[in-house]
Amino acid sequence: MTPRSSPRRRGAALLAAVAAVSLALAPAVADARPGGRGSSGSRGSQTYTAPPSTQTAPGTVRQFDRTETTRPSSGVNTPATAARPAMAAAGGGFFSRNPLMAGLMGGLLGAGLFGLLSGAGLFGGLSGLAGLFGLLLQVALIVGLFMLVRRLFFAGRPAMAGGPQGNMPGYAREMDTRSPLRQAGTGGGTVRRPVEIGAADYQAFERLLTEVNTAWSRQDLGTLRRLSTPEMERYFAQDLSDLQARGWTNVTRDVKLEAGDLSEAWHENGQDYATVAMRFSLVDVTTDATGRVVEGNPTERETATEVWTFVRRPGADWTLSAIQQTG
Repeated sequence: MTPRSSPRRRGAALLAAVAAVSLALAPAVADARPGGRGSSGSRGSQTYTAPPSTQTAPGTVRQFDRTETTRPSSGVNTPATAARPAMAAAGGGFFSRNPLMAGLMGGLLGAGLFGLLSGAGLFGGLSGLAGLFGLLLQVALIVGLFMLVRRLFFAGRPAMAGGPQGNMPGYAREMDTRSPLRQAGTGGGTVRRPVEIGAADYQAFERLLTEVNTAWSRQDLGTLRRLSTPEMERYFAQDLSDLQARGWTNVTRDVKLEAGDLSEAWHENGQDYATVAMRFSLVDVTTDATGRVVEGNPTERETATEVWTFVRRPGADWTLSAIQQTG
């Protein structure tokens, strides 16, 4: 007969289980740069259409993790407040890209917690090697069935890609090129017309790249509000709040634009939009409350490639409307 676990042992097991769950669910550290290193914001009627690829960003562009524009059902985008995923979800990760591994690890974690709570040890609930293989087989079957249903359900939906979409011609221009913009098509029932982007606009985009990072590093929400749309300002405020809750501070400094080109520019609903691919280098460091570096290197530069969308009304300055990750 197995002796009954003492209250102290059950309490220790419960604490260990809570710690394990907290560790498994904790947000990733590498989400601190402006935008959370995810894709956030809106691109008007083009929110759910991939920007055309460019020389700076020739690959795919990630669809939005956070947006307040609903997917159109009748050809028109309407604003709505979407549930904001955790910062870790914005960045994706190995398990988010590998649902089978996520299922296996979830099953193992569940079995381990069951073993701890029952006093049988971390994996005592698996009843030996045969139980482990049985668990893995069950998880594999469940995950396989889920992936099959998901594939069948989403089979008819267009995938996010970096190339031209629908009747939108692809083009790429260096930031100092002044050739006219090719005709942009119409999408989602919204009348769109091309917008000419000149040297002054490119200078504004580069300046916004620097100013947004500077304001972010100072945690200056007033300036971020001036430089970005209300939607993006809300994302910045939430991300800064998440960092503060963990006792961390992120600083991005010495931002330098290395290369950039225009993906597309258009006018709709009384506003101009411009989506620009930018490759830039910077020093990106996250520290804790004691000043200890938890992410990045204060003496080394790193390079990032992102696709930023800017918006303006006639006679007004450009503001940041979206940040999307590449790859």
